[in-house]
Amino acid sequence: MNLIYFLLRSSWGLVAIAIVTGFLSGGSSAGLIALISSAANPGTSSPLTVIAWGFVGLAIVALVTSIISQVMLVRLSQNAILQLRMGLSRQILGSELSHLEHLGNPRLLATLTEDVQAVANAVYIIPFLCIDISMVLGCLVYITWLSWVVLFSVIVLMLVGVGSCQWLLNKGEKLLALAREDQDVLFKHLGTITGGVKELKLNYQRRQIFLTKNLQTTADNFRNHNVQGLTLFATTTSWGKLLFFFAIGFLLFALPKLLTISPQTLSGFILTFTYLMLPMDNIINNLPQISKANVALQKIESLGLSLASRAEVSTTVPPKFKSTWQTLQLKGISHTYYTDQEDSSFILGPIDLKLSPQELVFIVGGNGSGKSTLAKLITGLYIPEKGEILLDGEPINEQNREWYRQHFSVVFSDFYLFDELLGIENPDLDIQATKYLQQLQLDHKVKVENGKLSTTSLSQGQRKRLALLTALLEDRPIYLFDEWAADQDPLFKEIFYTQLLAELRAKGKTVIAISHDDRYFHLADRVIKLDYGKIEYDHEYGK
Repeated sequence: MNLIYFLLRSSWGLVAIAIVTGFLSGGSSAGLIALISSAANPGTSSPLTVIAWGFVGLAIVALVTSIISQVMLVRLSQNAILQLRMGLSRQILGSELSHLEHLGNPRLLATLTEDVQAVANAVYIIPFLCIDISMVLGCLVYITWLSWVVLFSVIVLMLVGVGSCQWLLNKGEKLLALAREDQDVLFKHLGTITGGVKELKLNYQRRQIFLTKNLQTTADNFRNHNVQGLTLFATTTSWGKLLFFFAIGFLLFALPKLLTISPQTLSGFILTFTYLMLPMDNIINNLPQISKANVALQKIESLGLSLASRAEVSTTVPPKFKSTWQTLQLKGISHTYYTDQEDSSFILGPIDLKLSPQELVFIVGGNGSGKSTLAKLITGLYIPEKGEILLDGEPINEQNREWYRQHFSVVFSDFYLFDELLGIENPDLDIQATKYLQQLQLDHKVKVENGKLSTTSLSQGQRKRLALLTALLEDRPIYLFDEWAADQDPLFKEIFYTQLLAELRAKGKTVIAISHDDRYFHLADRVIKLDYGKIEYDHEYGK
């Protein structure tokens, strides 16, 4: 994928209009040079008044066509960037969760921020680049009219310049591609700084090893590859300018000795080449950004292909979830976690499980037993490698998985807290949310107005209560809480287990709670214990 193809995919019609008007603008600019050269020649046959009117006409044409071309390409380029951002965002949200976790947040963030921004920067200069190129082509037409021999010399010089510059650009682009790979790793390390700052501050040796071995090494590689690549681009720019001055020197000193050229024609050549210096300089200086954009587009394309290969089928709005249901069955489902070592993996399953309405189920087990993985399988976020999930006897597959997920309200241990109550259709949303805030003992810190939370800058336990607020307002038939009470004080932990869960069950909801709080297990209808990816026991208590 390259920038031109990227723009053509957006709207080839607008690109065609922009190119045509760009050529007209460049041709008009070249015509202005010809008129200036003619007016400066005392022996010209055309009256000065005719030349002046021609100058005015060409200036207007050059101005109007330049504006049209730039406006067309600016609109086109910005629309293309918008489509790129939204397309990538939809692809990410439409891909399997397990695949996104395998790709990792650093790569996704680097593509959504750095790569898209690199393309946006290059696309921004495309309109001006097209005008510069059209001006160069227009001037070449004028040179052709002045002398075929000079045109031939210029073409030979251009071929030498383009060939040598392209060689330098290719080497520079390869180095920038390596720098882009380093950037993914750098994003990962920068995420470690923000996410692991407490652990790094508490262990001096860990902090120093991380800074010198991990972060410094990656940052050095990133810098070195960028320096080497951009140095080649700088060399390309200087080499291009040298060739241009060589062309002017050839016209001034060598050409008059090889050919009989009138002073007027020679002055026309010199004026044209002098005028060409600015657009040629712009073209050469913008080559590094174009190369960066091409590297970014390759990363975007590779990510897009990767996401497309693991995309979920979700082309229509899912129908409303079932408010009442009878059975949810997991039959022989399994999921495999692969680590960096190919011979190391963790297998959850096969799991056979049956859930009923108005049940309170605790899922327990040690760390690494597979509790969170089972939660993602139950809610449809992970797709079982084997077995099947049935809701009221209906198998869950690609066609109805989106609909199936709508039955769940979930608060994961690594939850994300939105500052707006998005996707909740309730005309009395603010009133209902305020009541829940009082029950969650947050009404003195958080207010809700037009579905927006006044603040989310709270302690971790309080933030979890706000996540619970969102889940309660969704009013789904099945609730799942992953270690929700782990960050709560003893008083509110008691409220959660003895009041909130009981109220949900009384409303006919099925509640699944992943928990380590064994003192509350007796409140459950069932306690399911996992051990090394298998169900060790499924113990039922009396309702």
